[in-house]
Amino acid sequence: MNTLLAADEPHPVIHERPQAASPFLITCDHAGHRLPRQLGDLGLAASDRQRHIAWDIGALGVATELARLLDAELVAQRYSRLVIDCNRPVDSKDLCATRSEATEVPGNHALSDAAREARLTEIYQPYHDTLRALLDARAAQGRDTVYVAVHSFTPVYLGRARPWHIGVLSDDSDRRLATPLLEFLRTHGDFCVGDNEPYRIDDKDQGIPVHALSRNLPNVLFEIRQDLIARDDAQRVWAQRLAACLKHARGVLNN
Repeated sequence: MNTLLAADEPHPVIHERPQAASPFLITCDHAGHRLPRQLGDLGLAASDRQRHIAWDIGALGVATELARLLDAELVAQRYSRLVIDCNRPVDSKDLCATRSEATEVPGNHALSDAAREARLTEIYQPYHDTLRALLDARAAQGRDTVYVAVHSFTPVYLGRARPWHIGVLSDDSDRRLATPLLEFLRTHGDFCVGDNEPYRIDDKDQGIPVHALSRNLPNVLFEIRQDLIARDDAQRVWAQRLAACLKHARGVLNN
């Protein structure tokens, strides 16, 4: 029986195109800014709950269209990362952040063990269990999988402007997908492309290390600057761009 999500509140996992034929699996860890009703507003103003601290603005729109263009399976998580961050290990201090950028999150202070466990059990674990189960099934069927995570980043962080239009993130141990993607993006458009900028994949992440690197799956995490994908039409443009990139990189892997 749930203690956090009411019966009429949506399941945390968005799972679309489960019968899709392509090897690509698209994920979106921070797809939504929804808060469980029981948590109220976490002590935050409505404007703060719409900001990047709460979700990856534009990322779900890009991920959804990208999955359609690639005939790919999509798994996304609809609750705010201020409730629980599904791209952080369970022992991370930022799992239920008490401060995000320069903003305090009052509702996460003095969080009880029971309240934290409810967030893990009802939001975090269903998301990762879904990914684990479908990857197990694909492996059992002998299907190839290319793991693609879609995120977005704020153009200004703590007062510092970020010049990149898009970042291509990878772990140093596996650059199979990142290398051809970087080459394609740098030669097919006038973009400022970050190689492991503005972030990099490391032990503070959960999705790619746990689900892709552990299975030796080709993988990438895209970070798109959020002002470039705030509108629906811009999300479609970037999805088309990334679909072309990924098809190229997949072809390089197969040669």
